[in-house]
Parts: sequence; C-alpha cells; structure tokens
Amino acid sequence: MKDIQKQRVVIIGGGNGSAFSINAFKPWRKDFDISAVVSMSDSGGSTGRLRQEFDCQPPGDVMRAILAMSIYDYDILRNIFFRNRFTEGKLERHNLGNMFLVLASEYTKNYFQTIGAFEQAVEAIGHVYPNTLEKNDLVAELNNGEVVVGETFIDRPRHPREWRIKKVWLQPKVKIFDEARSVLELADYIIFSPGSLYTSVIATILPDGFKDAIAESKAKLVYICGPAYEVDGETGPIKLSEAVSELESYLPRKLDLVVYNSHKYNKLEKMFYDKNRWAFSDMDFSRLPKEKTLGFDFEKKGGGICSDKISKNIKKILYQ
Repeated sequence: MKDIQKQRVVIIGGGNGSAFSINAFKPWRKDFDISAVVSMSDSGGSTGRLRQEFDCQPPGDVMRAILAMSIYDYDILRNIFFRNRFTEGKLERHNLGNMFLVLASEYTKNYFQTIGAFEQAVEAIGHVYPNTLEKNDLVAELNNGEVVVGETFIDRPRHPREWRIKKVWLQPKVKIFDEARSVLELADYIIFSPGSLYTSVIATILPDGFKDAIAESKAKLVYICGPAYEVDGETGPIKLSEAVSELESYLPRKLDLVVYNSHKYNKLEKMFYDKNRWAFSDMDFSRLPKEKTLGFDFEKKGGGICSDKISKNIKKILYQ
C-alpha cells in the first residue's frame, strides 16, 4: 500500500509569530510537511547591529523559526540561542544563534546553506526559507504623509499612535527567493501567523513574485489573529475586521478563514496585558462572513497565546 502523501503547510510571519505557529503544527508532523517563510527586513537590536557591521542578511527571525522546528524543546533552545546575551566585549548584547548564522555565512558565502546547517544541528522537522536573499528595508507611509524607513522605527515608532500606517513596501524592490516561491506554489495551506501585522506578516509577503506564488497555489489561506496589539508598537489596526481587510489588500485573493481568540478575560489576565503594554483588539468578527471565521479559546494560563490549544484545534482549522 502506498503511503498517503502528506499535505503541505507553509507558515508566514516574523520570528515570534512563526515560532508560535510552528510549535502549534509540530505535533502534527506525521500528517503534514511543515515549512516557514520569514521576513528579511528586521533592523533592530542585535540583528540591526550585525547588518550594519557585516552587510549581512538579518538572522533573528530565521533563527527563531529554526529553533521552533527542532525536535527539542523550543523554550530551552530559545533561552540558549536567543534570550541569553553575551555581556562583555564586542559580543555584548548579541546572542549565540545570531552569531552562528552571520559568522557561518561569512565562512560558507551561502546564507541558505548556513540555514540548512543550523537546521541539521537542531534536528529540525521542517525547513525555513527567507522570503528573499536580497538586502532590503521596510518602509511605511503614515496617514499624515510622513515616510518611516526601517523595520525597527516602524515596530517601535517615534510618532504618535494616531498617525496610522497607510501602506508599506520594501526598499529597494527585491524578488522572492526561488525556494520560497516553490513551497508556496505547492502549498495546501498557507498560515499567516499572529504577531505585528506590518512588520512581521505583511513584511514577509512584499517581495516581487510573492503575490504571484500565492495566486498560483491552490492553498487554503488562514490567518490566526492574536487578541491584542502592542501599545508602543506599530500604529496599525486595532479591530479584527481592519486587520483582515489590510492583510487582504496585499494578497491576490481573499482569506479563506480567520481564527480569533474567544477567551473571556478576568481581572488578573487584564492586569497581565496592561503590565506588558498590550491592549485588546476589538474582536468585531460579526463584521466578517460567518463561514469565514472560527473562534475558540487559545489563551495561555496567566496570559498570552497558547500553541498547545491551537494545536488541539489544527484539524478543525484546516478542514473548517
């Protein structure tokens, strides 16, 4: 008897969002081939400093997605490779994962080969693809006409919250990485991860050819929307319906399903979000077609998004 071919899932987003979605799908790896395509526009923190010094591809988002793909515990790996920072000398404030990807790329002269080596080292169950191999910056035009250059200044804006993002693009124009195009065209499901809408999700789909690859695919398009936005973060939508409309404006076709968190928050949970400078989005799902939405509780105990709760509902999401 022939083995039934696994269906292909491609996860879209930045570092944290992709890692969350990968962890949700990883328990289902016997049923699905899992890939991730991540943004290459990060310009803040350790990644930003390394980009300036080495004129290299940003390592941070790729690194976290690879760690999530590992057969080993993501939280442990994240502490070792990402959270723990060097404290002295030239390495100060850098982390092990970023340094490996950058310095190994200097050695191999091949960034994608270096990604493969890191995947091999952590025994990844799927593959991570950069959305482009061409260097670029994210640019945003605000509704007052101001233009902001650089992902870090969009993600941590210096302008008031009422100056909303009108549109974003990459500067200079870049082409989609061929391997990323291939996995998108062959995908059965494309998952847009929770996280910052512009600097994580939309930033990933901006290279030339990305929209065409999605148009060529027969994939079901699913958006998993987080329940809150960062008060000090990008000045984007604060309503679910607005976030959906904005994401769809960058896609060649409408989303097939929007997944939202239906959790009812108690006082302690609200305090957690307030303390961490997160504000709840208006979950106005009634403004979307009923057949296009799926709500269930995926809140983590103590606050935040729970990958395990998403994982338990994977087949409901995919086969809705």
